[in-house]
Amino acid sequence: MLSECMLSMLLDSWLPPLFHPASPEAGQIGNIGNGFLIGATAMALLVIVLTIRVTRRYRHSKNPGEPSQAPGSRRLEIPMIGVPLLIVTAFFFWSMRTMNSVLPDRGGHAADVIITGHQWYWEVAYPGSGVVTANEIHLPAGRRQLLQLNSADVIHDWWVPALGGKMDMIPGRNNHLWVTTRDTGVYEGACSEFCGQQHAWMRIQVVVQPAVEFSRWLAAQLEPAGSPRDERADKGRSIFLAHTCTNCHRVKGTGANGATGPDLTHLASRSMLLAGRMTNDSANLFRWLADPQKVKEGALMPKFILPQDSIKALVAWLAHLE
Repeated sequence: MLSECMLSMLLDSWLPPLFHPASPEAGQIGNIGNGFLIGATAMALLVIVLTIRVTRRYRHSKNPGEPSQAPGSRRLEIPMIGVPLLIVTAFFFWSMRTMNSVLPDRGGHAADVIITGHQWYWEVAYPGSGVVTANEIHLPAGRRQLLQLNSADVIHDWWVPALGGKMDMIPGRNNHLWVTTRDTGVYEGACSEFCGQQHAWMRIQVVVQPAVEFSRWLAAQLEPAGSPRDERADKGRSIFLAHTCTNCHRVKGTGANGATGPDLTHLASRSMLLAGRMTNDSANLFRWLADPQKVKEGALMPKFILPQDSIKALVAWLAHLE
């Protein structure tokens, strides 16, 4: 027999996040899902049992034809109508209670994190500190966080199953979602509202870390971009600042103050590129800069006609922005 520990490891490896909640909010939503699953399974089994029973009983009937009818039978109609009505009513009140619990009033609480959906990346701002980053959302463990969710262009939808509910992100409207980050770890999610050509690559990565580590990360994000470490990186910095890259991107500590694209000040500290499209390494950075539309068709990043040496220099500079 498998030990309890081994069984837990197996379940963790294949159960979807919806069945392995990492926050109280996700746990309550998961309980409703489990209740629906149990109820639907019980109903399906009842139908199967009744079908088998009727089939076996009347398979070799001596009097073929229309079976006897029971019109106006309260004995049948009351349970047929009453039981489903009671089940639906119970689920209704259970759902309302859960909704009020996981989506309570903000009570004047300011947002801890502001997340804005773009075509196609996530802008992440921490208003208390002034930190602005992209795609990779860091949260402190053991704290209840209020997320403000909005959109810069079309309707997006925020959903990280292990951390709680879904919430639409609508242009011109600020929606809010409470998240209690109970356990440390990396939690994956995705945009759940079709938002255009690259909707499939609007992945979400939430990094929940101990409060001390989170504070260190936040402090590091406040630092300006580091100086180039070698001649090639210095050349890449010059190329970046001389071209229209600065119109779209911001790199703190330089003249680049664009707001159309992601903030690149600490690009190298992120594990993924392009909202989860690829891992963050020099080879993928080169692919992206050489031909953005080939990597993520429809993205706003244009293709710059640059020599390979210039692209390699840009990669060398961006790769040290930790």
